[in-house]
Amino acid sequence: MVLKMNRWFKDCKLQGSMTVEMSFLMPMILFLIMGCILTVFYYHDKNILSGAAYETAVVGSTKAREKDGVKEGELETLFYERVKNKCIMFVCPQVSVNVEKEEIEIIAAASRKYMKISVSKKAAITNPEKKIRDLRRFRRK
Repeated sequence: MVLKMNRWFKDCKLQGSMTVEMSFLMPMILFLIMGCILTVFYYHDKNILSGAAYETAVVGSTKAREKDGVKEGELETLFYERVKNKCIMFVCPQVSVNVEKEEIEIIAAASRKYMKISVSKKAAITNPEKKIRDLRRFRRK
């Protein structure tokens, strides 16, 4: 039986070049796949932060027209509610809210190890009711 096995191995020439080539290619392929997944998670979280910052700025500009106005702490809470449990990699975002007379600015930032995201969104505080009243007054005259 040993004799038959030796004959079979002598007749069959095994080549290891494919194994050697794959041992170099597979780490590169896996690196590219993991890089793509990391990039998708990065842009997912960036879009979540950007959308939440914009929504917060618009809601703040609408509330600023009310009698009591809007407070920065209220907008920060609103931002954190919108981001809660939605980010995959950047789980602890920080937010800075600037409420001025004519605009509201939301600056959101998050970091994890060597990656950072920073988003800035602004919304103007408009008074459409005043403009509509002025237009109606001019039409009457």
